[in-house]
Amino acid sequence: MKFGIFDHMDRAAVPLAQQYEDRLRLIEAYERAGFYAYHIAEHHATPLGMAPSPSVFLAAVAQRTTRLRFGPVVYPLAFHHPLRVAEEICMLDHLSGGRLELGVGRGASPHEMTYYGVDPANAQAIYHEAFAILIEFMTSRSLTFAGKFYNFRDVPVEIEPLQRPHPPLWYGAAYPDGVVWPARNNVNVVCNGPAAAVRAITDRYRAEWAAAGNDGANIPLMGMSRFIVIAERGHEAVAIARRAYRQWYHGFFLLWAKHGTKPINAPYPDNFDDMQRTGLGVAGTAETVRDALIGQMAQAQNNYQICRFAFGDLTLEESLRSLDIFTRSVMPALAGMRDAAE
Repeated sequence: MKFGIFDHMDRAAVPLAQQYEDRLRLIEAYERAGFYAYHIAEHHATPLGMAPSPSVFLAAVAQRTTRLRFGPVVYPLAFHHPLRVAEEICMLDHLSGGRLELGVGRGASPHEMTYYGVDPANAQAIYHEAFAILIEFMTSRSLTFAGKFYNFRDVPVEIEPLQRPHPPLWYGAAYPDGVVWPARNNVNVVCNGPAAAVRAITDRYRAEWAAAGNDGANIPLMGMSRFIVIAERGHEAVAIARRAYRQWYHGFFLLWAKHGTKPINAPYPDNFDDMQRTGLGVAGTAETVRDALIGQMAQAQNNYQICRFAFGDLTLEESLRSLDIFTRSVMPALAGMRDAAE
């Protein structure tokens, strides 16, 4: 079983410069603990995303780590000029010695798109064109493309990724039908739903992967993300999680509330107790968290467990404590579950 980290980099309770430095110190600890990869989201005009340029922050991550893989989940391609983001991808891959994991998508928030002058009705089509351009850029020495939104003719490609033909790809999956393309194209997926919903996605992924004639032993990563807070005393962990989640939730829904709308594919309740009941968050002692994750992972049949140890106003010390206890007393019990999942 591989373990990863997901981070919204939502606004903390400390000055932003300190938040960045605290997070980099935490990421160094993730590497020491043996995590496979660090994944960061991209959001704009919202306290949910204080790293609105993931490339800038990940360049710092590349210099503070030597083994940990990392990348965006996702670059919302409707926000980016495809040539610029393609060049940034190649730079990050070289800066890290070939450790970039590349998540792509259209973007989840129509309000963020509108602020950037993007018509949400066009976001999916823009994403498809931009993705095709990225792949062509990373696998060619000259780029020619004709589309509705982008047109390029014989653009020289002077930079290429270190990983060939390109860094590993990642995609967010909310429904079983959404994994057909990833499974047929060797793309890793991330899921945020309850374990039963994740199981429907992983079952479909395995079916599509096999139908494409692939070897089940080499299936890509299917990740399930969970908020995690651990302390020596369970009631203390729950109290900390409640406090931090309250701030995270405010940031997550701020733009939606401002516009009187609700997001789709975001099953987050407004309190951490309900997060625990749905399984989306786990807080308590090492034993409580271990047993909860063993049960969820057995049901979900994921082969990649993604943890969120930093969210809301959690302090660096609180996140490091959760990480330390998880590494010593939870991770070893979960490490052998990948064989069962396969």
